[in-house]
Amino acid sequence: MHSFKRSICVLFNICIFTYSLTASSADLELTPFVGKIFSSDITNYDGESSLSLNDSANYGIAVAWQDSPNGQGQILINHASHDFDSALDTQNYSLDVVYAHFNGIAQFRQQGYVTTVSLGLGGAYFDTDFGEELYPSLTIAFGTRYEFSDNLAFVTEVRGYASVVEEDNDLFCDNDICVAQIDDALWIETTISVGLAYRF
Repeated sequence: MHSFKRSICVLFNICIFTYSLTASSADLELTPFVGKIFSSDITNYDGESSLSLNDSANYGIAVAWQDSPNGQGQILINHASHDFDSALDTQNYSLDVVYAHFNGIAQFRQQGYVTTVSLGLGGAYFDTDFGEELYPSLTIAFGTRYEFSDNLAFVTEVRGYASVVEEDNDLFCDNDICVAQIDDALWIETTISVGLAYRF
């Protein structure tokens, strides 16, 4: 809940900022979306075996503006919440991740739909039962747009996130006791999502 409130606050500020930058443009676009997210495994407290995080629902919102006839700029906020069971004390723990990225989108128009390729740079906010951290993050996505009108489109997307995580992180630690850990320096998550894009 803490990360949800923070993501809403960040989203509101970003939307206001983006709108002020693009107030003179008639091509501001808002896209709420939902989907499924798949994540890397984490390492058990023993440092050897792995723990799987549940494949959870993700949701978010994107604010975009038409930068050229075949390109958009975009600010993307995405939230996912994972659960896992630790063998150390058989309790259930959570890992919430909020992604915030600035993206460039290339649009390739075909008859009846648009194929999109997106690259972005931003941050990943990790919130666990033990603490929180902010890490740099990259994203890449491939998608389609089916435009019903000049103002409304159905959007599908497959997106990958790669976040650079400190190897000696304490995300799942209370003092010297850790229920799990992230060993890899690169945290990978993949999402499949659908949404509706409305252009103002």
